[in-house]
Amino acid sequence: MSMTESVVEGTLNADGTLDLDRKPNLSPGRVTVVLRQAPIVMPPIQENWFQSMQAARKKMDEAGCHFMDETEMQEHLDRLREGDRIDDLLQAGNLQSKSLEQA
Repeated sequence: MSMTESVVEGTLNADGTLDLDRKPNLSPGRVTVVLRQAPIVMPPIQENWFQSMQAARKKMDEAGCHFMDETEMQEHLDRLREGDRIDDLLQAGNLQSKSLEQA
């Protein structure tokens, strides 16, 4: 008994049926079907990261997002650099613990 094999790709449907990409070149009769999940092939990336960032920025602009200008950004950075009450308390606590260690 000779074994003839034909490899044909296709799609497994939710109902369990198969859609073959082409007709197998086997004579009619009983066959054994082995199913193997095909690897998912991702399409190649057509743009570089900078183009991706520009496209994302454009979409956000079109959606009405606000972006800080240079003055707003500098004001924000200055606010971040300012000390606050918690910083003052931590600094006072550190100074107090140092003075206790030295005594």
